[in-house]
Amino acid sequence: MMRFVFVGLLTVALSLTSVTAWCAEEKNLRVGFFPNVTHAQALIAQNMAAEGKGWFEARLPGVKIIWQSFNAGPSAMESLFAGAIDMTYVGPNPVLNAYLRSRGGVVAVSGAVRGGAGLVVPSGSSLRQPKDFRGKRIATPQLGNTQDIACREWLSQAGLKVGMTGGEASVIPVANPGILPLFIKGEIDAAWTVEPWVSRLEREGGGKLVYAEPAETSLTTVLAASAEFQKRDADLARRFTAAHRELTEWILRNPDEAQKRVAAELSRRMRREFPLDLVRHAWPRLVFENALTVKDFERNLAAARAAGFVKNEEFSLKGLAAAPAEK
Repeated sequence: MMRFVFVGLLTVALSLTSVTAWCAEEKNLRVGFFPNVTHAQALIAQNMAAEGKGWFEARLPGVKIIWQSFNAGPSAMESLFAGAIDMTYVGPNPVLNAYLRSRGGVVAVSGAVRGGAGLVVPSGSSLRQPKDFRGKRIATPQLGNTQDIACREWLSQAGLKVGMTGGEASVIPVANPGILPLFIKGEIDAAWTVEPWVSRLEREGGGKLVYAEPAETSLTTVLAASAEFQKRDADLARRFTAAHRELTEWILRNPDEAQKRVAAELSRRMRREFPLDLVRHAWPRLVFENALTVKDFERNLAAARAAGFVKNEEFSLKGLAAAPAEK
């Protein structure tokens, strides 16, 4: 009798050990994103997960996805290097800047979105060309983010001198949620930002888009990882990247459902209804694409140089746009 009790206890103990080992194998993957339409993959994935149909969770069993929201790229890069996140959806310029500063500490593993950014002025404004903005104030989401640098390059290529804190035109970093009220009050003359804020400035602020960044040459969102994480857990980085690419293809095949999920997730995060019509208005300006090459970053490097963020020394960008190796 005692033998059977011992065997039973041993079986329970082994079962508990197996459960403990399984739990210990569960991993956390911390991923950054912005609450922007141009980060649709992240928004859609979170909306699916909230319904118990997680896109990444289904493809990465045993992995818990922890999402972290940011206003703009430089903040996301700081968290990436601090080890607070492992991967992030982010604009190309902060990735480029981080890569140059760390000499390879970050890698862009996939494209995500092109286009969806531009310059908005009040509907009655006569501002159109770069020269028109001499003495004017333009808001951008954050100093050194992709739209901030695009704005500064656009102005400087027309001969305007634009410094970090002043110049012939003032480029003022303001978090996206703060741009709209400043625009409505007339405290800024224009805003260079990204969707859905471009559409909100048009619809809610009475603005008009006078310059849209061309999608064919304007990379807006990439998926990036810290080089340390990719080296430490290459298989997880590879699987998440593959799932991201599948999600991009799903968006292309299911635009109506994708738009509804983006609007639903923005509503959930904002705790008030985000109009589906606003997402639909912004959608045609976006190009969802996984393709990514070093040439994309070479264009961004040229823009960063023109804006004064990078000096004239030469850098090698080899290895910056590198997807995790397939098994």
